[in-house]
Amino acid sequence: MATEQKSSDFTQVGGPQSFGPPLIGALLRMPWEQVLRRMLARLHERGFDDLDEPHLNLLLYPGPQGARPSELAARRGMSKQAVNYLLGELERLGYLERRADPDDGRSKRVALTPRGERAAYTIRDAVRGTEQDWEKQLGKRRFAQLRSLLLELNELA
Repeated sequence: MATEQKSSDFTQVGGPQSFGPPLIGALLRMPWEQVLRRMLARLHERGFDDLDEPHLNLLLYPGPQGARPSELAARRGMSKQAVNYLLGELERLGYLERRADPDDGRSKRVALTPRGERAAYTIRDAVRGTEQDWEKQLGKRRFAQLRSLLLELNELA
């Protein structure tokens, strides 16, 4: 009979499946998951309770405004089918519209509706709140250093 393992067994150093302390990917992912939870909580608090985590993939910075669906797919590392499915849901929910591309009649461009713009501002507000909390926890100098290092890494990518 196999013994059941707790999920914490996989993250504890020295646990049965331990590969050592978390590497940079996990150290970046864990705070990112905090940010995601806070964005969704704030959206739901403000009445955008029809949005879920998959929708955020298309609403995150820099946002979909003016992009073609194929550009969004490339930017997010998603299939065109998945992006078009999410765009259809967001369109049905009233967050965006797909409009004819003025430069290419065969293509569409995404335009946020006023509801979509309010959701985008709510997301930014939630992230600002997270930044303020982290600045309090780390101190202004250390948080500024963290932000500066992340900007530098993004410029290298």
